[in-house]
Amino acid sequence: MSEELGYRPCVGVMLVNADGKVFVGRRIDNKEGDWWQMPQGGVDEGEDLRDAALRELAEETGARAEHVTILKAMDEPVRYDLPEDLIGKLWGGKYRGQEQVWYLARFTGSDADIDLEAHDPPEFCDWKWVDAEQLPELIVPFKKRVYRAVVEAFRELV
Repeated sequence: MSEELGYRPCVGVMLVNADGKVFVGRRIDNKEGDWWQMPQGGVDEGEDLRDAALRELAEETGARAEHVTILKAMDEPVRYDLPEDLIGKLWGGKYRGQEQVWYLARFTGSDADIDLEAHDPPEFCDWKWVDAEQLPELIVPFKKRVYRAVVEAFRELV
């Protein structure tokens, strides 16, 4: 059944501060495990991918456009499949996973400019700055390959 489903169009942002650390948030709806992720989300129909990345970033972190500079996009989108027990439960059951275009962005604001409640409802309950190399160990297991690819793609610029 899952083979018949497509991939949800999505963007993700590796937000890096002046110290070269990456923003991660702990999802509010995460019931099992201590998993952290970078901001990401779906693309609205007809929405420009860069605009979608900035919108998702603002919604999830409160980081305003004047504090964010997009440095680069990954050359190719990255796909992941949901675990079987989640297929049909997320995104209205329409997708087997996501196809993500990742952006590297520099954050020029201060920690006080991060506001997890900028959007209602918030997606994250906590946040922190981490080394890029830690990212694959912080994310849920089914997204580890994606995070390794993102770290590799942006390593030289972080």
